[in-house]
Amino acid sequence: MSEPAVLAQVKVKVKVKVKVKVNISDGQTVGVGMPISVTFSEPVPAAERKAVESWLRVQTSSGTIGAWSWVKDQNRSDGERVDCRPSSTYWQPDTKITLGLGSHDVRHFTIGRSLVATVDASTHMMTVDTGGRTTRIPVTTGRPGLDTWKGTMVVMDKESKVLMDSRTVGLGDEYRGDYYWAVHLTTSGTYVHQNPQADTEAGHRNVTHGCVGLATDGTAKRFYNQVSVGDVVMVTGSDKATVAVGNGYGDWNLRWNQWLEHSAAGQTTTV
Repeated sequence: MSEPAVLAQVKVKVKVKVKVKVNISDGQTVGVGMPISVTFSEPVPAAERKAVESWLRVQTSSGTIGAWSWVKDQNRSDGERVDCRPSSTYWQPDTKITLGLGSHDVRHFTIGRSLVATVDASTHMMTVDTGGRTTRIPVTTGRPGLDTWKGTMVVMDKESKVLMDSRTVGLGDEYRGDYYWAVHLTTSGTYVHQNPQADTEAGHRNVTHGCVGLATDGTAKRFYNQVSVGDVVMVTGSDKATVAVGNGYGDWNLRWNQWLEHSAAGQTTTV
């Protein structure tokens, strides 16, 4: 994934002037679950949010109804985030989207094919639906007490190798090492990745520290090659709480009326 663009300042008629970062690069193709997300370097006062939302203009080729909503980003202590998502479930595949930031900065990007992966922690299986074509993959998820987050997540990024250290997530010296074919789902460190334990436990028991483990027989690599940034991964059958909206892109865990509660301007039609 290319580095998201950074603007110099929010140039709207508001009292605050802050740097902003957009999560989708100009020309990028993303999965159907990816919200448009704009992160600010400083909190935006409630009185200024409607003006900021009007400064952020979205047009789509499908006439999607959507809205901006303000999100507390788990990854930032000094800033704030506003996301735009449709009212219905996910974007329509092949939708062309134009994001205007003020009058001079315009980005164009595309929604690709649909991929939704559903992980059932109770049956230890993942069902991957790609445009009507379904495959099933045995998995192992978080063991009791370290259960995998429940709810809808969106692929933030992916890397062929990631150094994972349990000390960074408060688990002491439980693990430290390289894990391969890692698909990143949450800021708090949830991944779908290759795990040697899955060679014997996938489809049978949950033994991980919270991630979704796939076997080393090529299963993990095939899934990694199949998914794109913005694809959807849903987890059901877990005893853990639903992932927070700002823990990655948990936007879809709010119903539409809940989403609008955090919008200054309310529902808009993007045409």
